[in-house]
Amino acid sequence: MAERWFVKNIKADYKHMSKKYALTELVCKLIVNRNIIDDEMIKSYINPDFDKFHNPRGMKDLERAVDILKEKIDQNSKIRIVGDYDVDGVISIYILYKALKRCNANVDYEIPDRIKDGYGINIDIIKQAKEDGVDTILTCDNGISAIEQIKYAKDLGITVIVTDHHDIPFVENENNVREFVSLSADAVVNPKQSECCYSFKQLCGAGVAFKLVEVLYETLNIDKRECYKFIEFLAIATVCDVVDLVDENRVFVKKGLEFINKTTNLGLQELIRECELTDKTLTVYHLGFIIGPCINASGRLDSAKRGLELLLSEDEENAVRLAKELVKLNAERKEMTMNGVETAIEIIEKNGMIQDKVFVIYIPDIHESLAGIIAGRIKEKYNVPTLIITKAEHGAKGSGRSIEEYNMFEELIKCKDLLEKFGGHPMAAGFSLKEENIDEFRKRLNENTTLSDEELLRKVTIDCVLPLDEINYQLIDDLGRLEPFGRSNSKPLFAEKNINILKATVLGKNRNVLKLKLKTKLNKALDAIYFGDINEFEDGIGSKYGKGELQKLYDGAYNDVVMDLVFYPSINEYNGNTSIQVVIQNYR
Repeated sequence: MAERWFVKNIKADYKHMSKKYALTELVCKLIVNRNIIDDEMIKSYINPDFDKFHNPRGMKDLERAVDILKEKIDQNSKIRIVGDYDVDGVISIYILYKALKRCNANVDYEIPDRIKDGYGINIDIIKQAKEDGVDTILTCDNGISAIEQIKYAKDLGITVIVTDHHDIPFVENENNVREFVSLSADAVVNPKQSECCYSFKQLCGAGVAFKLVEVLYETLNIDKRECYKFIEFLAIATVCDVVDLVDENRVFVKKGLEFINKTTNLGLQELIRECELTDKTLTVYHLGFIIGPCINASGRLDSAKRGLELLLSEDEENAVRLAKELVKLNAERKEMTMNGVETAIEIIEKNGMIQDKVFVIYIPDIHESLAGIIAGRIKEKYNVPTLIITKAEHGAKGSGRSIEEYNMFEELIKCKDLLEKFGGHPMAAGFSLKEENIDEFRKRLNENTTLSDEELLRKVTIDCVLPLDEINYQLIDDLGRLEPFGRSNSKPLFAEKNINILKATVLGKNRNVLKLKLKTKLNKALDAIYFGDINEFEDGIGSKYGKGELQKLYDGAYNDVVMDLVFYPSINEYNGNTSIQVVIQNYR
């Protein structure tokens, strides 16, 4: 697949910076490349620790929310937490529920059903709360756009506190000017409110919940260190909600990983064992691709309450049973996702859709909770904004995933006459529409788009040119200081041109790993590994150099193959031996 390669070249006084922070110039360059430039941010980035937390009292309405909660706890009024069914929602509830229980509150929780109720607090949940004698509703990871629902709760005489991190909803007046909508809740805690002075706006829902707990504990004279116990859970939510891994989020994940590797939470221990991770040091990868999806699977295919029950579990037998159920559900989810992805690829390739600049794919029979995951996989494969639509109880429902060059939310606004409901942000969106409008919707999105062919080429952003001969253990160690990697703190990528390949070997039982021996400019040999499409690699070499040269490459014979490589240096540990190897991300 054709790509555009860019080398970042940001001007800065790296010598001065290197002295000031006692870092190598290379590390300084990588930090600046991640847009971490002011002094406070750099210090927080280099030493992510609890002392880098911002004062939670700076968040609008947070102290008011705590005062209300304190009063309700003193009066033994019934508090109900209403969360969301994804990982961030489940963990937000966990943090608030455990904290309020610790404060002797009369508290329970409710999670809407993904299919039956859809996202966020709804009228039925509020009616039920009133019937159950609930005095106060506390939302987490939702609520900021529930204008009508909250007004309804207020009319019934219920106290409402909203904690959320999603964008503030707006209406466009007749001049297309956006007016932000305010809620009738008693307190609204969300750093994205324009009148909120809190300096870090990128918290996930559980991050906002944690900030509330910090002040709640302080107010009730509970030792601050007790609320740090929640950070291992907060790390999972922060990684899975794909928020920027800088500032406080970086502290949550860095510290959370230290805690989770020694966790005493029964549910997490069992889940780690059931996922066969007991002997591994857990990383961002394990949180984002193994642990998180298991907690998420219950909200997708069953009830999110099972994921929450696992974390709250205090009985070993129960924890074992729930962990097994979640892993099984996740395996089902994976298989259903694979089938959905294959169907989507077939539709694109066979129905002449491959020329579209925006994919709108209708697969009536996939589970609607998987539409977003499938959209993400298709977007990754083709680098095209993708919307997957499935049949719902009434009409059709869809979920979209985008590329940097395409603001999906803004593009949906242009088609709002075709949609029943929609919401989201530049990179992802959810919507519903009538089945008969799908073709028109596809046509309109493609006619409206200003995406050029060039913008649809995959972008590869390289941090800097790094000669293979400069790679050593110390450099790899320095790069380790930048972990954990994630959104806005991506793994550094380096490149070098005109590298001779000495030998190639295909490994793995599915022939899906390519091991290469590279020749450096100083005539040393260096190992490299590539996890991409091997057939594509072979076709590329074959068409450029001929089949004979490809064969020489596999035989380790003298050959003419020369490549430009984009890579990340790493350490390979095998049978107790360690050696340096580079992981190849892209080649040409």
